[in-house]
Amino acid sequence: MALDSYVGLGRSGLKVSPFCLGAMNFGEDGGFGSGVEESEKILQTYLDRGGNFVDTANFYTNGHSEAILGDFLAARPALRDRLVLATKFYGNLHLGDPNGGGASRKAIIGQLEDSLRRLRTDYIDLYWLHNHDRSTPVEETLRTQDDLVTAGKIRYVGFSDTPAWFTAKAHTTALLRDWTPVTALQVEYSLLERTIEGELIPLAQDAGMGVLPWSPLKSGFLSGTYTREQSTPADTRRSAVLGAPTPAQFTVIDAVAEVARETGATSAAVALSWVQNRPGITSTLIGPRTLAHLEANLAALDLHLTPAQTATLDEVSTPTLNFPYDLNRQVGDMLKYAGATVDGVESAVYPPLAASGVRY
Repeated sequence: MALDSYVGLGRSGLKVSPFCLGAMNFGEDGGFGSGVEESEKILQTYLDRGGNFVDTANFYTNGHSEAILGDFLAARPALRDRLVLATKFYGNLHLGDPNGGGASRKAIIGQLEDSLRRLRTDYIDLYWLHNHDRSTPVEETLRTQDDLVTAGKIRYVGFSDTPAWFTAKAHTTALLRDWTPVTALQVEYSLLERTIEGELIPLAQDAGMGVLPWSPLKSGFLSGTYTREQSTPADTRRSAVLGAPTPAQFTVIDAVAEVARETGATSAAVALSWVQNRPGITSTLIGPRTLAHLEANLAALDLHLTPAQTATLDEVSTPTLNFPYDLNRQVGDMLKYAGATVDGVESAVYPPLAASGVRY
């Protein structure tokens, strides 16, 4: 696999790289990111490797992330249309303004105009709702997004960090109203955060939505810099904020490290390869802070885990999912197939059914 081995984004006609370059760390506002020069090196290297998918948000580094991207593209005007550029709305950058953020019509249009100004472009390829706005009717949000698609200011609609029930309602409403549907979901997913497998991944697969995992290294916990001997690395800027992994998380971290030793790869490459090859995943977001981080992440594209290694990682990271996931998995085939073998898989027989031949 390579960055120029493009994949379709859900059921849309849009083609994107298997790793999406997240620009959350572009800009040093907030104390964690990278300066303009390093950000541009990261971006140029990603593009040189064939990458075409860049993601940011209106409030990342207080808008500086978008501005860095905008200045870079303005200096290379022929590049803009060759790039799939995504940003998000919801975050309020205007202190004390109750209409400055969220998903109302006024807020969406205002945020989009600000993003277009900072990005120095006249359209966004993929525009994400960044959170669930509980106080705005979903019809207002969807109709506004559809109007913006009609106006040519955005091309596709995505949802990020929204509940499965809300996402399903929004997507169905859009289809019934003949509005622009939800093309993709952006959600946290890693060996240390797998609960989206309960509802969000099945929803995306059923509806034909692309899925973009964010934080595939769980804020660096799976990068290889965290060990039981050094649980808060001195060279990790965020360690003071994030704290140390829990004992349960270290069980997974240790398993990743063992697979890394077997393959001769880094823990980061193992964790990224696992995520990108999960069912339903379209393009994994990587958010490098340095050029070295980018190169280390891209090494995952050349890593192929064996079925045994994948099974080991699956088992050690098995999540506890919300009801009724386990119930349906445990008894669904038994109740449906009553002992029949379907697709090569045998089913059990409901005990009362097996105990008596009487039927009413």
